[in-house]
Amino acid sequence: MCGDKAQRILMAIMLGFIMYLFAMGMKDPLMFKIAVVLQTFIIIMLLIFAFTNFCPSLWFFNKIFGKCDWDNK
Repeated sequence: MCGDKAQRILMAIMLGFIMYLFAMGMKDPLMFKIAVVLQTFIIIMLLIFAFTNFCPSLWFFNKIFGKCDWDNK
């Protein structure tokens, strides 16, 4: 496991959890509000990554797991 893969797995889990909160938000307005806040946070973080090429979660996971060696397969 390397940092890039760990970050992508975490993003997939978060998006799945947010989708669940959106689905449950039809019954509970609080879940819908939480889903909107989390989705907005992820969008802002992706925009920061796109414009500055810095992603805090990727930086953190690269420190823990190390960088991916994509050329050495």
